[in-house]
Amino acid sequence: MQPSDRLDPQPWMTAPETAAVMAALSAAGGEARFVGGCVRDALLGRKVRDIDIATHEPPERVMNLLARAGIKAIPTGIKHGTVTAVIGVRHFEITTLRRDVETYGRHAKVEYTDDWQADAARRDFTMNALFCGADGAVYDPFGGAVDLRARRVRFVGDPEARIREDVLRLLRFFRFHAHYGTPPPDAVALAACRSLAPLLPTLSGERICAETLKLLNAPQPADVIDLMRETGVLAHFLPEATRIDRLRALVAIEGSAPRDLMPRTDPLRRLAALLDGSEAGALAVATRLRFSNAERDRLIGLAGDPEPAPALDEPARRRLIYRLGPVRYRDRALIAWAAAVAGGLTMDSQVTEVWIAVLKSAAEWAAPRFPLKGRDAVKLGVPPGPSVGRLMATLEDWWIAGDFQADREACLTELKQRAGTVAGA
Repeated sequence: MQPSDRLDPQPWMTAPETAAVMAALSAAGGEARFVGGCVRDALLGRKVRDIDIATHEPPERVMNLLARAGIKAIPTGIKHGTVTAVIGVRHFEITTLRRDVETYGRHAKVEYTDDWQADAARRDFTMNALFCGADGAVYDPFGGAVDLRARRVRFVGDPEARIREDVLRLLRFFRFHAHYGTPPPDAVALAACRSLAPLLPTLSGERICAETLKLLNAPQPADVIDLMRETGVLAHFLPEATRIDRLRALVAIEGSAPRDLMPRTDPLRRLAALLDGSEAGALAVATRLRFSNAERDRLIGLAGDPEPAPALDEPARRRLIYRLGPVRYRDRALIAWAAAVAGGLTMDSQVTEVWIAVLKSAAEWAAPRFPLKGRDAVKLGVPPGPSVGRLMATLEDWWIAGDFQADREACLTELKQRAGTVAGA
């Protein structure tokens, strides 16, 4: 395989840690090349985060070569040909070249090889089948660089065959189209996705969840979600995703809101905006996609009522911030704003300023702590148990209704009056 292009030296390529790993792998005359995402993103001028390396050296040999060079080697997936090299905080995933002997669903019987093209033929998309030597020489066996420049996501080989090998590639197609593609999508790939979409429920919830959140992290995910709806794909794994208009509006709002009020893109918040808005729908999605308990609770917490809105006066906003917490209040305010935009509200400067004020309420007001504890009621003769909890809950409601103005002494006075009634009951 001859190089087809050249990549100018990149900081991640010339870093001492990278150079040390590449030197170790080639110390005995072998060859190592960067592969996949790091090459793809470097060609696009994007930030490279993970550095993957391919070599024809077998994994046991890779372990030995790294050890000889004093580099920590972890057999993260040695049965599948993968070793992780660690230098300081930098991790390098090194995989031995493979070719398929037999495929059956997601799994395949493979054997190690020294054939770079055979290894590339196992990869999903042409833009992920790019290799780059330490000298910057780019090897492109399937035209991935051309597809990359054209912003076209194209499968290596027959799309239907590649999807049947691993159904997750169907979702990966849409995710990569959201991050790297431009309309129109590759027609052959789209037809295969449409045809094989009924296979999506065979995937684990965790794998679907990871791909969905990565897709929603794209700069403009709504158009791709809409494409998934049009092709019938969405119905097979996320039928609750009925509010694409609200998602589209939220993305636009994220681009206009000040960074200090909304510091980063949040795929879980975007998912909440995309769903039908009911707590039952949020619970169904969280259960199916095997969310962690914290993720499940957060998603459910972003559904339903009440919603922050400009119509609320300051005391009402403070009550809502106290009940929801500042982060959930902010996220629900953003989703409510997006719903208003989706319903026809303009995005002019005056409207934006009003909604920004709603968001600022959570940033500018620090909710106080309720001044009393259950032990205060017990000291006044209220029997320990559920009656204490009920009494303190009603007292806290009184304190909130008074706009949090009552201090500890005022709260104790109110508690004494109420405790006498409970204790004498």
